[in-house]
Parts: sequence; C-alpha cells; structure tokens
Amino acid sequence: MKQELQELRHKYFSNGRRVSPQALKYMCDSLQGESTLDLNFTVLIIGSCIIATFGLISNSTAVIIGAMLIAPLMLPIRGIAFGILEAEGELIREGFKALGIGTAIAILLSTGLGISTGIVAPYGSEILARSQPTLLDLGIAIAAGALAGFAKIEAKLSSSLAGTAIAVALMPPLCVVGLWLAKGNWQGAGGAILLYATNLLGITLACMVAFWLAGYSPLNRARRPIQMTLILTSLLVIPLGFSTFELWRQTRLESSVRRALLGSTDTFQRLQLVDLQTDWLGDVPEVTLVVYAREPVTPKQVRLLEDFLAEEMGQPFQLNFEVSDLEDVGNMSDLQSVVVPFIQHHPSIPVMRRVRKLAWLDHKRAWDIQQALAFRSKQRQMQAFKRKAERIKDLGQL
Repeated sequence: MKQELQELRHKYFSNGRRVSPQALKYMCDSLQGESTLDLNFTVLIIGSCIIATFGLISNSTAVIIGAMLIAPLMLPIRGIAFGILEAEGELIREGFKALGIGTAIAILLSTGLGISTGIVAPYGSEILARSQPTLLDLGIAIAAGALAGFAKIEAKLSSSLAGTAIAVALMPPLCVVGLWLAKGNWQGAGGAILLYATNLLGITLACMVAFWLAGYSPLNRARRPIQMTLILTSLLVIPLGFSTFELWRQTRLESSVRRALLGSTDTFQRLQLVDLQTDWLGDVPEVTLVVYAREPVTPKQVRLLEDFLAEEMGQPFQLNFEVSDLEDVGNMSDLQSVVVPFIQHHPSIPVMRRVRKLAWLDHKRAWDIQQALAFRSKQRQMQAFKRKAERIKDLGQL
C-alpha cells in the first residue's frame, strides 16, 4: 500500500513532465488552431446563436440542443486553460480574443432578434431555467470541463465532446442574456451572465486539472494557475448558494400557495387545478393557474384571491387564470368533430403531434382524444392481423 502511494505521488506530484516534447508541441499547436478566431468560428457562432435564440423563444428543447452541438465556444476555453498552465502568451491572447468576440456577437445578435420578434408574452421555462443558476450548475460545469479536457488528450474520447457540449451549454445562457436585455430585464440578464461565468470558470478549472493529471504540465508550474482559478471559481459559490437557497424558498412558497388556494378558498372548491407555475423574476411574483371550470372566474374573485394570498403569505402575488370549460368528450362523433377539423387545418404535422398541439390549446379534451386515438389504432392493428390470418388460411387451403 505504501509503495502504491509513493508511485502515485511520484506520478502526479513530481516536478517533471510525463509527456514528450513532441507531444507537448503537438498539443499546443492543436489548441492554437482551435482557439483562433477565423471565418469558420464566426459562422458557427452566428448560426448557433440564431438557432439557440429561436429555440429559446419557442421553448423547444430539441432546437436548443442542436445549437449546443454547433456552438464552438468550448474550444477556445480549452486553449486558454492550457495557455495559462504553460504561460503561452499567444495561445492565451488568441483564446480570449475568440471567446470575447464570440460572446459579444452572441449577446448582440440575440438582443437584436429579441427586439425584432417583438415578443410580449412571458418567456417559457427554457429561458427561466437559465436565469437562476444554482450550485448544481457549477458541479455540472466542472464535470463536463474535465471530460472536455480528457477528450482532447485521448483521441478515443473525442466522440464524447458532443455530449459534453450538451451537458454544459455555453451558447444558450448568452442568448438568454440578449433576450432579457431586449425586454430591459437586468435581473434576468444578470442571472444568465452568472450561469455563463459559472460554466466558463468550471470548464477552465477542470481542463487545467485534466491537463496536469495527464502529465502535460508539472506540478510546480501548474500549482499557482490552478489555485488562482480555484479561488475565482470559489467566489461564485456565494451568489450560486444564495440562488440555490432562493430557489428552495420559492419552491416551498409555491407549495404553500397551492395548499392555501386549494384548501382555504371557496373559489377553488368549484375549480379543478391542472397546473400552477410561478414567475419570480418580476417585482411581484406572477402565478399562472391552468384550471377547469364550469363557470368563468370573475375579476372580483381574482382580486379576492390575491388579497387572501397577500394576507396568508405576507407578500403580494399576481394571479393569472387560464380557464377551460369542464366538459367531457362523450362519443366518437363528438371526438371527430374536434379532431378532424384540426387535422385538416394542420396537414403537415403528424397525427399524434397534432393531437398534442390540440391538447395544449384545449386542455379539456387532451386525455379523451389521445385515449380514443390509441384505441382506434389498436382496432386497426387487430383488423390488419385478422386479414393477414385469413389470407394465410386461404393460401393453406389452396
């Protein structure tokens, strides 16, 4: 055991390199090429920013993931990490130039797209999720940064870089910054900048450690840069810890709001609550409630509920109701009268996606429609099976 510990100490904590000068030069040249600001880098930045911005506006996770795969921002970060370890001034300058200009392009372009689209409705969950980073985001950034560093060192792991880019997204937070600036919301933009800084420092720190462990930098050279980066990263623990606590407090407060509305008000004895979402970014939290009701919710009832919540919770809330009539879909003819016109009006969308879209627009029929279509699909499968069995039987008789 003692001998193994000595071997580990000699391997990782000695003052000598464990790679050849040729390997060191190859790594430096390779990172220099990745970190250079050129036409390809600029095109990828612009393309990924446009895709990410529209994906965020439309609240589409799949589109945002596509932008993460295209965005090249992780490449100059790896170059910066290696350049700081090896005191390579040119590599550091090229990396910071590419990263700084890429960041500026993304923020300015997303701000322009946000202004030009003129979105007045509240932003969706994809934007809100990137406006309140937590300590979990720092852990994800460090883990993904370590994988990005090892993927550069080991050619066998290069295929994992795409998954790493998805795990720690750099482009979407920048686009969220621009979208919040388009609305003049500095609080939301500040939260997204904090997430970007968390990812940036987490990746840099982890890449430094990965290059050191791989033997590209001796301990006596790597110790001080890693310590300084660790100190900078540790400073983020304060705002991230506060944001984590605030998110925990908001979750508990939202649960209290739900219990208060459902258990202590006469209004909700006549309503069926489907969903409750709270937007905490404004001065007054906005609670959006999706409900089923046989009768409309009047403005007077909303005001009384807001007064009740302000008294119970000790702070004001703004309530926004999305009401659907509580009405069952009785038979297939009623179902067809709803589904068929919708399908005819959206011929380019596959059937189940059309049903889901209809369900989103019309909550009251979602379950019945999908169940009825599933039943019809099973019926068709059984009929096709019977026809096939009859054909096999006829062939056997021949």
